[in-house]
Amino acid sequence: MADLATSLRTALDGPYAAVRDNTRDQLVKTGVLTDPTLSLDEQRTRTREALMALASTGLPAAGFATAHGGEGDVAATLIGFEMLVHSDVSLMVKAGVQWGLFGGAIENLGTERHHNRYLPGVVTGDLLGCFAMTETGHGSDVQSLETTATYDAATGEFVIDSPTPSARKDYIGGAAHDATLAAVFAQLVTAGPGETPESKGVHCVLVPIRDAAGADLPGVTTSDCGVKGGLNGVDNGRIVFDQVRVPRENLLDQYASVAEDGTYTSPIENPNRRFFTMLGTLIRGRVSIAGAAGAAARHALALAVRYALERRQFGAPDSDEEVLLMDYRTHQRRLLPALARSYALQIAQNDLVTTLARIQGGGAPADPKEQRDLEALAAGVKAYATAHATSTIQECREACGGAGYMAANRLTSLRADIDVFTTFEGDNTVLMQLVGKELLTGYADEVRGLDPVGMASFAVSNAAEVVLERTPVAPLVARLRDASKRDGDEPDLLDRGTQISLLTDREEHLLETLARRMQAARKASGAEAFTAFNRAQDHLVHLGRAHVERVVLESFVTAVAEVEDEHTRTVLDAVCDLYALSVVEQDKSWFLEHRRLSVGRAKNVTTSINALCERLRPHARDLVDAFGIPDSLLEVEMLDGVE
Repeated sequence: MADLATSLRTALDGPYAAVRDNTRDQLVKTGVLTDPTLSLDEQRTRTREALMALASTGLPAAGFATAHGGEGDVAATLIGFEMLVHSDVSLMVKAGVQWGLFGGAIENLGTERHHNRYLPGVVTGDLLGCFAMTETGHGSDVQSLETTATYDAATGEFVIDSPTPSARKDYIGGAAHDATLAAVFAQLVTAGPGETPESKGVHCVLVPIRDAAGADLPGVTTSDCGVKGGLNGVDNGRIVFDQVRVPRENLLDQYASVAEDGTYTSPIENPNRRFFTMLGTLIRGRVSIAGAAGAAARHALALAVRYALERRQFGAPDSDEEVLLMDYRTHQRRLLPALARSYALQIAQNDLVTTLARIQGGGAPADPKEQRDLEALAAGVKAYATAHATSTIQECREACGGAGYMAANRLTSLRADIDVFTTFEGDNTVLMQLVGKELLTGYADEVRGLDPVGMASFAVSNAAEVVLERTPVAPLVARLRDASKRDGDEPDLLDRGTQISLLTDREEHLLETLARRMQAARKASGAEAFTAFNRAQDHLVHLGRAHVERVVLESFVTAVAEVEDEHTRTVLDAVCDLYALSVVEQDKSWFLEHRRLSVGRAKNVTTSINALCERLRPHARDLVDAFGIPDSLLEVEMLDGVE
């Protein structure tokens, strides 16, 4: 690897260089690319065998607490799972279900008896489970799940039931074949002595679904989702419960418990806060998907850029050779801004993983405000990174022409496998609304879980107190932003402070104007308040995206400033410029409409991006080699002979 690529990789790997290198070594030894020519059963068998082999490496165990047989290194597991995408996305997802979602639910929602009984088998893979949250009728709206867990004080058991067809658990990874135990999210219905039974909200109960021979247990009916658009190595299935009884002890009771007589208690009195506290402990899934999406985009870019540096098309003047694809401006425009965004996202992902490990990895209860900030940021980065992966892989496929459409060159299978990421672990549009809502409400406890009517009422009654809650800003970023606030001529678009200020100003303006828009709903009826909020949803999503783009830029700026080698820093500066200006160009209409850019300066955004693409063209190979993807996992037909 060239010196520049090595130095760039150091900056990209950040604090997780050792973890990434260990995983790279493991992928060199065992990594096998997805084979879409295999049958459904063959793909699933291969993924299951790879899962068991992965368990023996110690990578999955690392993320569990030391008391549960792990190392308490959440970051190592998240980074390791992310890199599995370079080999097989199905393996990454199945590992995420087994150890991230299923194991994470037991560790984070359960108590010591659950940990002692189940986690050893979960860690080794001897106990395969599934995470049964999504239903046919409800996915994003988890609070409205219909499955019930009704406590029967006479027997000391919970009765798990699917009361309607739409209560069927759907798309559940592992449910079709492999899982024997399900972490089931259901409305917990109970009553103490003299009380009327009522739902206490959604809680998680462990429910056995298969015996050792693989047969459904009494009252449980599983079925297979069959062939999907991708990820066919994962056995997604459906589960219907018919009055299935499990012991009271199967309730994961970290945040709420039911006594023998049916009395319900919780250390968190507010039901909305209790619900979101429970879900907040499970955000590792979103963080993992964000990282995996970033890895998929980088893999596609590595393939497409290498191809563009080999493939020639159309004759060049005064030359016997045709022109390399990468020498065409249109081709540079297709790939290099996406590459810059991939750099920015990997650095921001490093920061997100570090924040999660700090807040959730110490064993002590998380600070509520920090936890809420983390949840919002994880939701936004997940939505942004998965949307980026989807568009980037498609662009890479098209940039490789007919070769890109051949399954042997992996881009089509990669695109198919990550397509579900835009709705997996939260629909992207809903997640961006969540980010905007958190900003609008100033992360107030009172608003969490409110319906649109309550949301509108809260927002307008607190408009005067609404402020932009920022993620912690590095001193360098604050200095750059403050330095850009000067009168006179329009600032230089390549000035870092100008770029930060443009994105910060957009975010603040969107927040302030959204709050003002909600004023009309202040004294409105329920239906009118809903209409007012509904009409502002596009504004809410725009705010969420603006927030994420600003945070990602600040992460990138901070990381670039820490690079010591001058040549490497100069190249990264150009990549950072390209990311910032491509964000502005993508939302150029907003900056023009709100007079943040003159017409002349807006035209200069495009001119500057073209110049940056030309400037980075000689470094294209180094920029993708810096991703550190093992060469054996980039050996596809269209790159035969490329070194």
